[in-house]
Amino acid sequence: MTETAEDRVVIVTGAGRGIGRAEALEFARNGAKVVVNDLAGDEDPAAAVVEEIRASGGAAVANHDNVSTWDGGQRLIDTALSEFGRLDVLVNNAGILRDRMFVSMSEREWDDVIAVHLRGTFVTSRHAAAHWRELSKAGTAVDARIVNTSSASGLYGNVGQSNYAAAKGAIASMTVVLAEELSRYGVTVNAIAPAALTRMTEALRERTDAEKAEMDPANIAPLVAWLGSPASRSVTGQIFNIKGAKISVAEGWVAGPEADNGTRWTQERLSEVLPGLVAKARGRSDMNGHPLPR
Repeated sequence: MTETAEDRVVIVTGAGRGIGRAEALEFARNGAKVVVNDLAGDEDPAAAVVEEIRASGGAAVANHDNVSTWDGGQRLIDTALSEFGRLDVLVNNAGILRDRMFVSMSEREWDDVIAVHLRGTFVTSRHAAAHWRELSKAGTAVDARIVNTSSASGLYGNVGQSNYAAAKGAIASMTVVLAEELSRYGVTVNAIAPAALTRMTEALRERTDAEKAEMDPANIAPLVAWLGSPASRSVTGQIFNIKGAKISVAEGWVAGPEADNGTRWTQERLSEVLPGLVAKARGRSDMNGHPLPR
């Protein structure tokens, strides 16, 4: 029998719309209690998702804290503990786009993207990890999950997104490190690199009906719910590409073709050797993670 997220307490950041909303609804359908985090302004998308979950018989509460702030991240964790008495899963999904060619990018556009994506993932994970470490050291069995959100842009690169790619690439690297550090406390850490139409991406270009179906944010949610379930306890430190019905495991940096000069390199020897090494290397990938033609 498949182990689901039933009765687990889950936080999803940026869950008012798009991928986060789909993730929150999927966890609720699987019986989880959900803290739906999103900022509130003229609209309150987090509250709308909570109402949707409760109307279907689920349990959910809204949280409006800014996850990029230290105190906001702590209040978010505290919301799960005060409302539901525990925390089992943290899904770091909150994000924004400020696309710009690098030579035209402003300091604010860089800082805002890094703050929401990278700092936001750090802050919430840091407070959640401290909570789980405290439980573990007190002798309580912990079976917890962090699911981060990276991106094909961060793994493979995309023109006009140096800020976003830097944040998402850093999140992938941080995922690997946290998986190693937190395993001793009963916590697994994985990430997804999703392709979906959201408010951040739907205006970039026109899509066919088939493309819209493939890029439905709901396609992402089952993988995230599985990663948050007890069934995923043997999987950690992985980044999964997901688009439509396709999932692949992203393979990270590896040491490729090698040369040993036997002594310190000279400019002349580097000119002789490096072009050949580069020609033998695997090369860059496209946005789907597939090798580009050489």
